[in-house]
Amino acid sequence: MIKSILLSLLFFCCGLSAFSQNTFSISGKVRDKQGGLPGAGIYLSGYKIATVADNNGNFNIPNLKPGSYDLLVQMVGYLPFSKGVIIADKSVQVDLLLKENTVQLNEVTIRADPNRAKYIKQFTEYFIGITPNSKQCKILNPQVLNVDFDVTKSLLTVKTTEFLIVENKALGYRLKYMLDYFEYNSRTRIIYFSGHPFFEELKASAAKKKKYIEAREIAYYGSSQHFFRSLYEGRTKEEGFLINKIIKTPNPNRSPENVINENLSKIRTLAEKTGIRKVAGKVDVGLLEFWTKQKEMPRFIDKFSRADVIPDTLVHDYNDNLKWINYTDALCVQYTKEKESLAYSNTGFWVFRPLDVPEYEISVVNHTTQNPVRFYANGGIYDSRSMLYEGYWAYEKIGDMVPMDYIPLARQ
Repeated sequence: MIKSILLSLLFFCCGLSAFSQNTFSISGKVRDKQGGLPGAGIYLSGYKIATVADNNGNFNIPNLKPGSYDLLVQMVGYLPFSKGVIIADKSVQVDLLLKENTVQLNEVTIRADPNRAKYIKQFTEYFIGITPNSKQCKILNPQVLNVDFDVTKSLLTVKTTEFLIVENKALGYRLKYMLDYFEYNSRTRIIYFSGHPFFEELKASAAKKKKYIEAREIAYYGSSQHFFRSLYEGRTKEEGFLINKIIKTPNPNRSPENVINENLSKIRTLAEKTGIRKVAGKVDVGLLEFWTKQKEMPRFIDKFSRADVIPDTLVHDYNDNLKWINYTDALCVQYTKEKESLAYSNTGFWVFRPLDVPEYEISVVNHTTQNPVRFYANGGIYDSRSMLYEGYWAYEKIGDMVPMDYIPLARQ
């Protein structure tokens, strides 16, 4: 069995109801402490919708359906700004107060890090991905990335005080990405990242645009966005999705978490007291290795359940614009209209499948909270950190993402 890697694809929380015929607007003013800021760019996270503030800092974004949106604001000399807005049954007015970007305004000295190039390479692979589409992406301003690696926690974190600019020559998009956080734990191989992307069309000839459209169709179909949109509409089977359960049972070969942590804590405390250079003489290296491996072992053993999960029993209405699901163990989602690609089969993202299950694209959706997972008609997740993905949806990242208002050719 090929070893699987657990990853989380956390994007953005933005919703749009496909069923309401009424449209509304989001308007307001972009300002700092002195007053309105003319020329500020205002974007809708996850979409291709944008506007510019007028001479007084005022703006208006019309023709929006009820739902939850994230406004993004960009202005030279100021920190990127985001604000969540919910449209229910009327237009919304907001006041957007920007703060000066002191990192940009003041000259700073950056300490040279000999490992920076290695960490940025890791970030690029785990954030943009390693798919064929991802390989045609490029971060245009890597200098804005603030990278840190905590050796004691094996944790890589990346932050930025500016929009990250990503050019995707496979799908024909230029992304402005407001990165909220990025974490990669090399021990657990878990990735968390979250942010707000804005999509711009790359200029292209008619022939090039045709290739972009073809690539976007492939990227959309079978994606988590496609699945949750189909789940909202009650069309998962028609759209090619099968849902099963992955039953998770405690790993009998792994000690309880509190026992592992207690032993590791004792060893580390002893190491700190004796000093790094004396550890070999004071600490049982074999014991340290044993408990470290115990920590790295999976907590659960996965078992594929052949019983189909009926969407009608899984999905519930939350309100006019949201639905929710709640479940134990994990969901196994198969997309039957595409088989796993050769590029995917050569990676470490595989998840367990019985030998008689066809080689369809398989993704595992782990529920990380006690609260229900709420989602919108367009496939957007209300709280993206409520889930962890394994398999195909962990393999596909920013390089395979299309806007939340993407409409496939079959529905145009």
